Amino acid sequence: MRPLINWGGTLVLWGVLISGVILGYFAYTLPDISGINVIEKRPSLVFQTEKGVRFATYGDLYGNMLRPDEIPENMKNAVMAVEDSHFYDHFGVNPFSLVRAMWRNYQAGRVVEGGSTITQQLAKNLFLNPDRTLQRKIREVLLAFWLEANYSKDEILALYLNRMYFGSGTYGIDAAARKYFSKPARDLTIAEAAMLAGLLKAPTYYAPTANLDRAQQRSTVVIRRMEAEEFITPATANALVKAPATLRNAGSNFRNVRYFSDWVVSEVRSYIGRTEEDLIVRTTLDLDLQTNAEQSLESQLKTNSKKYNVSQAALITMTPTGAVKAMVGGRNYARSSFNRAVSAQRQPGSVFKTVVYTAGFEKGRAPDDVYMDGPVNIGGWKPHNYSRRYDGAMSLREAYSRSINTIAVKLTEDIGRGAVASTARKMGLTGKIPTHPSISLGTNEVSLVEMTSAYAVIANGGYGVLPYGVLEIKTASGKVLYQRHGSGLGRQLSARTVNHMRSIMTTAIQSGTGRNANPGFPAAGKTGTTQDYRDAWFIGFTPSLVTGVWFGNDDGSATKKVTGSNLPALAWRDFMKASTGASDRIAFAREKEPLSDSSIWQKIIQTFGSSSTPARSGSGTSNPVPGVPEYPTGATDRP
Repeated sequence: MRPLINWGGTLVLWGVLISGVILGYFAYTLPDISGINVIEKRPSLVFQTEKGVRFATYGDLYGNMLRPDEIPENMKNAVMAVEDSHFYDHFGVNPFSLVRAMWRNYQAGRVVEGGSTITQQLAKNLFLNPDRTLQRKIREVLLAFWLEANYSKDEILALYLNRMYFGSGTYGIDAAARKYFSKPARDLTIAEAAMLAGLLKAPTYYAPTANLDRAQQRSTVVIRRMEAEEFITPATANALVKAPATLRNAGSNFRNVRYFSDWVVSEVRSYIGRTEEDLIVRTTLDLDLQTNAEQSLESQLKTNSKKYNVSQAALITMTPTGAVKAMVGGRNYARSSFNRAVSAQRQPGSVFKTVVYTAGFEKGRAPDDVYMDGPVNIGGWKPHNYSRRYDGAMSLREAYSRSINTIAVKLTEDIGRGAVASTARKMGLTGKIPTHPSISLGTNEVSLVEMTSAYAVIANGGYGVLPYGVLEIKTASGKVLYQRHGSGLGRQLSARTVNHMRSIMTTAIQSGTGRNANPGFPAAGKTGTTQDYRDAWFIGFTPSLVTGVWFGNDDGSATKKVTGSNLPALAWRDFMKASTGASDRIAFAREKEPLSDSSIWQKIIQTFGSSSTPARSGSGTSNPVPGVPEYPTGATDRP
């Protein structure tokens, strides 16, 4: 026995020595832990609607750092129940939990359970990387011992709840409570506390803004654990499971609102440059209109996507002065963040004819001027109409409402292609507009936001429009860094042109290609379809909203006959009917006979507000439409 004892003692001694050296090495190579109370974070951007409702955030959001006595007991209990029920009983490491986790992982053949305590999780998240290695685990244990030696249990739990990630860019329970439930952490209910505690396992996967049902299912697990640990009674647990927490003002109903906020981010940077301060940005977004926009597009895509071989759609709506109220840049932001309302350059087709006719009226033409619908041959280029037939003499009003290609070409050749290109630039189109013969048929590429803002110039009485989404930028402390005061572009179109365009655009909806877009109250607009049905558009306006809709495929492939008069027109109609206020709903839907264009626009001009200068007829090559009020030529007041 003596040799056995001698050798055994020697081995134990060497084992202790080697273990000491190893632990010493790992202790020596621990990361710097002096900055445990220092928070390093990315500057945050919080986006609000005009009414102050938060709908999107960027960067890292931290709420108030709460003292142990400021954290509600139900929040502490929920976290301990699901993460570390023996938190107050161990010394930083729970050997029983480690052994149990190792055994279950061995049985499963993979990592299915962790044995880390709350103290270990805090150590890992504050000081270490997430690598699953033995070296990291040893350092994690050593750091857990250090935390337990230097902080009380209450302080460790407070540090944990103040610093852990809760998804959607939020760190700490106060930020998470404000993000998901619009309240400080001290006001959390048991159901809300259970949902937050459930996020800790996988914050991105369980984030309620991404999948509320999944988050609620996870909170049920937490509630049952709270019941098992006797933090709540079975009766309370059953009631909570039946009525899980729901979100409040967290943007959960707006899966595509990030298209708008992404666009606004670049606008913020252009106004104030880069900054390390947390910012609050008040925007033009209207969440009700955003809901209507998403629903109107999805309704058409869900019903008709396969039938028409169309996979994408976009919508943007703004006031006549350019304040963007809603934006949908695609069918699903989570699958594709590419913004088709802003970044996609597509051929506008016949919606560009609005620019052509505007240029014509600026050159003195008028709605009743007659042109011949007949064959055209310009250097071998022979455009034809959608119907493949010619109908002879007709007025510009009829040609516009029926979207006759040949007359748009003849009007362009009559006034000059340069005049059309110049008018396009005045109306806000910034891309290249080559003056080739097909310019009148919308073969140049434009974005939906620019084309819609061009229509806004007509809607607002002829004034230039710069689409915008930012109203105010201020720091988290309240210092105002930027406040919008107007674009100052001034008048771009004559009053006579504006009135003529409104008149013929009303006809297009009342009796032309845009009949499917008729919302049942005064509106004006135009359809557009490109070659091989690759792009389909409808853009139009009422006195309060200018809305553009596009349908197509990202790869430019042909659809199965999607035209501006079907899916885009229907989506536009649905959106406008749901979004237009009472002041715009001038009752004529119940009229036995449709109102004339002149009557409609009489009421629309009244809705806009009358000019201080008495209206008078404009000049032109033919008489204006009887009864259509006109803005005084050269007027400086803005409607």
